[in-house]
Amino acid sequence: MTEYSADVVVLGGGSGGYAAALRLAELGKDVVLVEKDKLGGTCLHRGCIPTKALLHAAEVADAARGAEEIGVQATFAGIDPARVRSYREGIVAKKFKGLEGLISTRGIRVVAGEGSLEAGPAVRVGDDLYRASDVILATGSYTRTLPGLEIAGRVLSSEQALDLDVVPARVVVLGGGVIGVEFASVWRSFGVEVTIVEALPHLLPAEDVSSSKALERAFRKRGIAFHLGKRFSSITETAASVTVSLDDGTTLDADYVLVAVGRGPATAGLGFEEAGIGLERGFVQTDERLRTTVPHVWAVGDIVAGLQLAHRGFAQGIFVAEEIAGLAPVLVPDIDVPRVAYSHPEVASVGLTEAQAQERFGAEGIRAYEYNLAGNGRSEIIGTSGIVKIVRRVDGPVLGAHLVGDRVGELITEAQLAIGWEAHPEDIAPFIHAHPTQSEALGEAFLALAGKPLHAL
Repeated sequence: MTEYSADVVVLGGGSGGYAAALRLAELGKDVVLVEKDKLGGTCLHRGCIPTKALLHAAEVADAARGAEEIGVQATFAGIDPARVRSYREGIVAKKFKGLEGLISTRGIRVVAGEGSLEAGPAVRVGDDLYRASDVILATGSYTRTLPGLEIAGRVLSSEQALDLDVVPARVVVLGGGVIGVEFASVWRSFGVEVTIVEALPHLLPAEDVSSSKALERAFRKRGIAFHLGKRFSSITETAASVTVSLDDGTTLDADYVLVAVGRGPATAGLGFEEAGIGLERGFVQTDERLRTTVPHVWAVGDIVAGLQLAHRGFAQGIFVAEEIAGLAPVLVPDIDVPRVAYSHPEVASVGLTEAQAQERFGAEGIRAYEYNLAGNGRSEIIGTSGIVKIVRRVDGPVLGAHLVGDRVGELITEAQLAIGWEAHPEDIAPFIHAHPTQSEALGEAFLALAGKPLHAL
């Protein structure tokens, strides 16, 4: 056995882990980064980036279908799965190469292999032990499934769906969360008959109900079917198809089933509990500064209960790096982390839903305003419908923003700034939004809540 030492050892090279390593290196720390697979983790290789590449391919397919309507002579001949895969893999490869170069340039030592936590604190990789003043746990997450449902054959996880080398005729998606609606959107654009099964009353059930209903209307118009408030009961698979039975007796026939019921924390079998780390439902227990139950051991990303988003992992990694360096950083609370589902149409939000705001401040203490994108020139030009909904305290700051429509994910940062800085609509109303842009829809909502609507009643 060989022992090595460093200022900090980071266990996991995904979004949170590599962000922490990069910031620590900037701050002059000697960093060891342990990764069993590829730097970039799920987000870069099996999640955020490749799925958004698929969604862009889907957007191009839809544009080709509708080209004649705007006077462009084009035809849609079909989807070539091999070329779509090549396009997707090319993007991932470029991002991966860039990340490797960045890590190398910063002088971070990368150790390839599966690590486990030991007392000290230290991380063991094979026969080698890496001791440090601080250890950051950033081991990410894994695909969940349902009790009694095995991911195999025609039952797919999101990772296997990415690698599917055919365009199926029919797909059932179990789960109407972000992963489910994004894959449903892609497949529908590719010409697939799609049915979503969601146990809760709405698609994207964590979102404001206005956003969920707007997405449901758009999906209905696109021909995406869904069963809400229904639960999976059983699956019968043959060599050529699969039949899904629901708890109300409904049966759905498909070529494949996608299981999209969320992700779980990857904390088992890594020595966490043996080293004294407290776990709850598999998540690492931390305080408000992301310290675990063991001194000088920290946790970031999907293993910390809350939003499982890459940009939350980035922010937490940077936060812990600066905390270790004694900079006393400010951590953005989960409620102020922007959320985007990149379906067609997109759904973006930040802050409190109207229901959450009413629960916190009372129905009389808040006001919500909903602006329809039908009144926005740029949205009309690109052919999208949707809404912008802003929630504020009466005579107080903006509490939440909820957007539905193509490309609205690009607008959510303005809303995050308004909420994070506790701005009142009256503070924002004087600022000018360029015309014609979709950002004007946010401006219109702020104007309305400030008592001076322009293109709205």
